[in-house]
Amino acid sequence: MYPLFFSLVLSRLDPERAHHLAFSVIRRLPALGVGRGVNRFTRPDPRLEVMTLGLRFASPFGVAAGFDKDGEAVLGLGQLGFGHVEVGTITALAQPGNAKPRLFRLIADRAVINRMGFNNRGAASARLRLTELRTARRRPVLGINIGKSRVTAVDDATADYLDSTRLLAPLADYLVVNVSSPNTPGLRGLQEIDRLAPLLRAVKAAAGGTPLLVKIAPDLSDEEVTRVARLAVELGLDGISATNTTLSRAGLATDAAIVTAAGAGGLSGAPLHDRSLAVLRLIRAVVPREFCVISVGGVETAEQVAERLHAGATLVQGYTAFLYRGPLWARQINRGLARLL
Repeated sequence: MYPLFFSLVLSRLDPERAHHLAFSVIRRLPALGVGRGVNRFTRPDPRLEVMTLGLRFASPFGVAAGFDKDGEAVLGLGQLGFGHVEVGTITALAQPGNAKPRLFRLIADRAVINRMGFNNRGAASARLRLTELRTARRRPVLGINIGKSRVTAVDDATADYLDSTRLLAPLADYLVVNVSSPNTPGLRGLQEIDRLAPLLRAVKAAAGGTPLLVKIAPDLSDEEVTRVARLAVELGLDGISATNTTLSRAGLATDAAIVTAAGAGGLSGAPLHDRSLAVLRLIRAVVPREFCVISVGGVETAEQVAERLHAGATLVQGYTAFLYRGPLWARQINRGLARLL
C-alpha cells in the first residue's frame, strides 16, 4: 500500500514538503490518542533489547539525526517502534539552513541528496522542549546530535559546541558531536586530529556523565578512520557514529543530468551501504568490545541491519529508507530482526 502511495502522491510533492507532512502526522501521534494503540502493533520483541552506554535500548534500530531536527517527534517515533531517536543536528544559535530547494530524491538509487545546512531553532529552544520530554513515560532512548553554528568561525568552534553541550547534555541519554556534515563550511576540517582532539576533550569535560560519541564522514580514508577511532578510545569517549552522508556520486543509477541538477550536498541512502559497512569494520577492529559503535548509512532491510550487527555494530540507525518504506519501516525491521538474530 505505501509504495503505491509514495509513487502516486509523495513522489510528486517537493521532497521537503512531503517530509513536513509526514513529520506532522508522526509528531501528533501521542496527542491524537492513537499512539499507544499503534505501539502495541509496532513494539519490538523483548529479545531485541540491547544494553550499551549504560542504557537499555528496546531495539538496536533507531532514527538517525536529521529526521527530527528540533526534538518535536520523539514520542511519536518511539511509538512507531524505533528503539532510539537521535535528534538534531542542533546548533548553539538558531539558523534557517541553506536556501531552498535543498532536498532531492534519487528514486532509482533509493537515495537522497540534501544540503539542509543544520536548519534548527537553536539549543536554547530545544532545551525547553526536551526538558518536558525527560519525564515522559515509554519514551525511546534520546540521543542529541550537536554541530557548529554556521556563523561561528572554525577557530571558535569549540566554544560554540560547549554552549550547546552545557544546555543539552543534561537532557540527553547520549550526546553526539557532529563534525562530518558536508553542508556547513569548514565543519569537516574539524575531523583532523589536531583540531578534533582538543574539541572532544573540552566537550567531554563539559558533558559530565552523559555518554559522548563523535560522528564521522564516510569520505575519510581508511587510515583517517582508524586514527579517529583510536583517538576516541584514548580520550575516553563512549562511542563513534559512522557514517554521515557522502560527497561521492560514484556508481549512481539515476540519470547524470538529474544528479547534476540537484547540485551540492550530502548523498544518503542505498549507495552508502558498502562504504558505511567497511568503515564499521575498520572501527570495530581497533576499539574495545564494549565501545559503542553506531552504524549509519545505506540500511533498508532487516537483513542489512542484521549484517551490521554481525559486523560489530552495537546499534544501527536509518533515515533515508524511511522515505521509501513508510511509517511501518521500524516494525518491519524489528519483526525481521526477531527472526534473524
